[in-house]
Amino acid sequence: MRVEYDYDTCIGMFQCVAEWDAFERDEDAGKAVLADSEEHGEDVFVREVPDDAELDAKFAARSCPVDAITIYDDDGEQLIP
Repeated sequence: MRVEYDYDTCIGMFQCVAEWDAFERDEDAGKAVLADSEEHGEDVFVREVPDDAELDAKFAARSCPVDAITIYDDDGEQLIP
């Protein structure tokens, strides 16, 4: 499973930070940051989701009010949103 995070879309509500510790607050920018991610395209960050964090990652994606977080399964099929 992997997560894609669109930094530009983020509005800084930080609900994802409360759901999964891979997201961190960047108070200076007013946006969340996806730790241990790689940039794929402009302002889109991607990382693999550890097996023990899959539920947390899904909750983080569902909690985002602007759908800046997308979850994909191992076959590349979009699960959330």
